[in-house]
Amino acid sequence: MPLRGIADLLLTGGSVFAPGLPAGADAAVAVAGSRILAVGPPDRMVELVNSDTRVIEIEGLVVPGFQDAHIHPPWGGLSELRCALYDLSTEAEYLRAIAAYAAEHPEAAWIEGGGWRMPAFPRGIARKEPLDEIVRDRPVFLENRDGHGAWVNSRALAAAGIERDTPDPPDGRIERDARGEPVGTLHEGAMELVERLIPPPTQAELEEGILRAQRRLHALGITAWQDAWVTEETLPAYRALAEGGELTARVVASLWWDRTQGLEQVDELVERRRWGTVGRVDAGTVKIMQDGVCENFTAAMLEPYLTDGGGSGISFVEPGLLDQAVTRLDGLGFQVHFHAIGDRAVREALDAIEHAGATNGPRDARHHIAHIQVVHPDDVPRFAALGVVANGQPLWACHEAQMDELTIPFLGPERSTHQYPFASLLAAGARLAFGSDWTVSSANPLLEMEVAVRRVAPETRDADPFLAEQRISLTDALTAFTAGSAFVNRLDETGTIEPGKLADLAVIDRDPFAPGAGPIGDAKVVMTLVDGQVVFDAD
Repeated sequence: MPLRGIADLLLTGGSVFAPGLPAGADAAVAVAGSRILAVGPPDRMVELVNSDTRVIEIEGLVVPGFQDAHIHPPWGGLSELRCALYDLSTEAEYLRAIAAYAAEHPEAAWIEGGGWRMPAFPRGIARKEPLDEIVRDRPVFLENRDGHGAWVNSRALAAAGIERDTPDPPDGRIERDARGEPVGTLHEGAMELVERLIPPPTQAELEEGILRAQRRLHALGITAWQDAWVTEETLPAYRALAEGGELTARVVASLWWDRTQGLEQVDELVERRRWGTVGRVDAGTVKIMQDGVCENFTAAMLEPYLTDGGGSGISFVEPGLLDQAVTRLDGLGFQVHFHAIGDRAVREALDAIEHAGATNGPRDARHHIAHIQVVHPDDVPRFAALGVVANGQPLWACHEAQMDELTIPFLGPERSTHQYPFASLLAAGARLAFGSDWTVSSANPLLEMEVAVRRVAPETRDADPFLAEQRISLTDALTAFTAGSAFVNRLDETGTIEPGKLADLAVIDRDPFAPGAGPIGDAKVVMTLVDGQVVFDAD
């Protein structure tokens, strides 16, 4: 610990999660300007403090600022301005909220929003008739919680011209009854048939959405994130906030790969990277969505689903084109961020990365595969061998209604054991990063970490763990949400508390390693700093 200079800020009185420090030991962190000056026992900080140093007594644990490796802040912030169903759980609750929102917003040409849960409906399928009863005068479009399906009324279907004879798009499905009539749920690419008719949000609305999200995320200790879906509309909003000094978080913008196009879009992505990288925004990543989700049978599986007509899912990008695209992007210095839920999609992503490496040669690419819900055991060692980061969303790795009623029955008992293999990936030498996929699930990293450690949902802590052999340690979970995600975000000056690194820090109200601290999900963040500046203070 270098004892040079004077600290502007000293966090002392608690513990620090830092390399070389034992868990639970009294420690302090000294900050000078935007960087960490020193970390270690409080009595060794005397020479770093004078009358101008701000000394903050803490009672809990100082950790590196959390970084979310897969999240959707603009839409999370906008959801607060629309018909939000995220905190509800039954069809009756949804309908009451939708009716109230429609009555309160007579000026809205569309009723839009989302957050409904598939288990609230039989077989996860929401029907149009209840919506028709409560909203007769306007079309309704409500995405489900994971963003892979939409609940629409008859007016929305009519506006889009969706009828009995309307074919399914190649990358989606119109849910139908026994007579072939659309019932009111649209899956994946079929959502676009209606969504393209809705006026897009203005840039001012998107900027407000990002700022709302930033306030929420800073309050959860999050100092940086990778936005997993950055479009031609959201990138200018990020750029404007960065240029105006309003963006206090560090942001990696994953530029969206349009699966309706091919390699011709690469030149445009290069230009968007150049234009969009400014201030705290890094637009050097491309996001490729390779499949859907298990619950609507669009996750790409190596073997068919255990249900009539389920097939084996959809590969949104044909594997041959995927190989070419990833090789081209890798050769141009892009990081590639994959969405892959099913075991076939995971394998196709790994194959594409392997092809790129063989063609272009090795480099520090930091490609990563997000979600990794079902990973065939043969592919677990390939993450480390290929240098691919496993980007997990741990809050989903537990027994809950969607898992028990919709996923496991369609996968079957053996294949269900291949889900979220965090411990196996770590044992095989893979680097693990964590994200939330908010608004699909809670953005709270402490809740996410609790499930990674216990494999039990926080609301049912006495339940049996889901695949208990895949539990990981609290140290590994904290590392995945700090150093692991910092690695993915290419923010090498963050992610650990070490002298010389940027002072992106969070303070938790307790030391979760201490005896009697309780589950980490019960802890709260009381302060968050970016560049040594307080961006959230619970007091």
